[in-house]
Amino acid sequence: MFPPSPLPATEPPHDCPRCPRLIDLRETLRIEQPEWWNAPVPAFGDPTAWLAIVGLAPGRLGANRTGRPFTGDASGPLLYETLAAQDLATGTFVNDVNDDDLILTGAIVINAVRCLPPGNKPTPQEMRTCRDFLEAQLDSMPSVRVVVALGEIAHQSAVKAMGGRLPKCRFAHLAEHRVPDGRILIDSYHPSRLNQNTGRLTREMFDEVFARAQAVRHLAVPLAPRG
Repeated sequence: MFPPSPLPATEPPHDCPRCPRLIDLRETLRIEQPEWWNAPVPAFGDPTAWLAIVGLAPGRLGANRTGRPFTGDASGPLLYETLAAQDLATGTFVNDVNDDDLILTGAIVINAVRCLPPGNKPTPQEMRTCRDFLEAQLDSMPSVRVVVALGEIAHQSAVKAMGGRLPKCRFAHLAEHRVPDGRILIDSYHPSRLNQNTGRLTREMFDEVFARAQAVRHLAVPLAPRG
């Protein structure tokens, strides 16, 4: 059983027709691995969250298989254990399944690109094409005050989705940006296996990102309704 989206009206369709390269890979994997999710991966978490976490894209053996962001590969344990330590997650996270009792409270996880890209590298066009969904979801959650971007590609999409300009919002670990809609964006290195194994991102560094998010949440301005 695959988890439902907390924001169903803003999700791409199961057979999203937008990106030819991603469709080709999706159709191939549906034949090779029919028991996998093999579709755009929906957001996961609390629709009334104050914190939105933006990732890159589903991994082949991760979310593209399980249907839940940051589940099935090496990045998930660090993310969800960190959220639990910040009182943003309850229950037990089981990395290889999507039907555990993990619940996010006050946080939601969204990928910048919803479908698996070849080599885990979406093209700039695929990022632009998928940004509508990220923008719609961030717009649909006026309670979100802080956004954490995991990696530079997620940073770029988050900045643009919130009306910012990249020259004024340069990516760096723990960099902090106030975007035009009043919310605060905090950058982090991606919790990938490579970054963890090389020490580019340590557990302490990751903890610091979310501790900072907690510290600034009351300084951010909630999103004003669009009229």
